[in-house]
Amino acid sequence: MKFKKPIKILFSLIIILSNISCDQITKEKVRQEISKNETIKIIGDNFILTKVENTGAALSLGENLTPNAKIIFLQVLPLLVLIFMFIYIIKEKKISKFNLIGFSFIIGGGIGNIYDRILFNSVTDFMYVEFGSLHTGIFNMADVSVVIGTLFILLNSILSEINKKRYNLTRF
Repeated sequence: MKFKKPIKILFSLIIILSNISCDQITKEKVRQEISKNETIKIIGDNFILTKVENTGAALSLGENLTPNAKIIFLQVLPLLVLIFMFIYIIKEKKISKFNLIGFSFIIGGGIGNIYDRILFNSVTDFMYVEFGSLHTGIFNMADVSVVIGTLFILLNSILSEINKKRYNLTRF
């Protein structure tokens, strides 16, 4: 689908800023209200709030890197990827609605976590979800944004394949 460039940029920026705001507001509230490693059961053992400062990436990967390596791999490189994603959104003439929304969610979530790493040298994670034997690591709203964005892009890919198959079937 073709968007007019100013509308596309505005729509993307609204999504990005909304995701950053949601992430930063919830993290600030957690930093003020929850003690380190305190556990607050919201829905039994299925949904728990607990504050953890993660100095690595997802699931604490990279927490043992040197300070300079952390700056490169957890701040600079991710920021460059997010910048390239935004440039892609702006330049791509036929970006789908789902991909536009998906990339914008990913950019917003990514910026939220990079902001924490730059300001605090860690990312505040605070949510834990468990359903029977399935459970998450401790995560935050920026992580939720990235997952939602990825699901939008995946959904777009699936729908595109379905439409291609339908088109190919109707051509005969």
